[in-house]
Amino acid sequence: MRKVLIFISILIVSLLIACGSKDILPEDEALPIVENSQEEKKIEEAKEEEKEEEIDETKEQEEIEKPEKIEEDNKEEEDNNKEENKDTVNNKDDKDNKEKTTVSGLSNDLKAWWFKRNNDNLPPGAQSEINLSKYDAYYLGNTNEKKIYLTFDEGYEYGYTSKILDILKENNVQAAFFVTKSYIKSQPELVKRMVEEGHIVGNHTVTHPSLPSKSNEEVEFEIIETARYFEELTGKAMDPFFRPPAGEYSERTLQITKDLGYKTIFWSMAYKDWDVNNQPGKEAAYNHVVSNHHPGAIILLHAVSSSNTEALDDIIKYLKGQGYEFASLYQIN
Repeated sequence: MRKVLIFISILIVSLLIACGSKDILPEDEALPIVENSQEEKKIEEAKEEEKEEEIDETKEQEEIEKPEKIEEDNKEEEDNNKEENKDTVNNKDDKDNKEKTTVSGLSNDLKAWWFKRNNDNLPPGAQSEINLSKYDAYYLGNTNEKKIYLTFDEGYEYGYTSKILDILKENNVQAAFFVTKSYIKSQPELVKRMVEEGHIVGNHTVTHPSLPSKSNEEVEFEIIETARYFEELTGKAMDPFFRPPAGEYSERTLQITKDLGYKTIFWSMAYKDWDVNNQPGKEAAYNHVVSNHHPGAIILLHAVSSSNTEALDDIIKYLKGQGYEFASLYQIN
């Protein structure tokens, strides 16, 4: 009996424990739910903060990218400008190459200037192989007008130029002097006087070479360097007239001279007056002009000639007496 009572007591206690557990469990189970809700809330808040941080980062990145984009645009524009400049340079190079090709395509056969005198005081015949007008080259002025173009070549000084300038000044005549660089360098005061007294000072190269024997670059140097040195001395640009040394030329050299902005000036009157050791004398120089003058004449005299210097005053007075006007090369067209 006693065993039965113990058994019943154990059973009742077990039942009571079981009932008590049912009342506690919901509370015990609710705790993790609350904890989970708070945790989820924290997670949500963290997510929101994350989103906000992402937004802020995006904005910051956009601010960083904006100048980068501008820089990229500027770089692109700069690159485009470079390309345009490159195209311009290429176009210029193409143009230069085309011009060089044009020059190199011309004949470089050496020609020596010649003309044929007559006894009728008419313009002489001259070389006809090259169309001089195509290259801005002249040996005559307007043959319908009684105008004379008086020119002197100056490769070196022999003591007569000062006297020549005096005679020109006394007769109110302007002439053209074609000078080399060496002449400018050795006679700066005479060159300055030419300019001051209103004479044309033209280009006769640096070293007086036969131009057809020179390359394009060498021909250009002979002309450009003479003009540069003249301007350095006088402060004025050299007059745009050129006389080929020894009268030697080719189509190629005529084109180069023209491209540099010069008119090439040959002559329709000249004689052997350059040999200082074999001068024909005053009368021969005077008679040469009397026999060969003609309308539009371009007279070449060498300033080293004593004969020319002695006869010059009489020559000028004679030509004026024949109704001639001494004209400027600027009037030739």
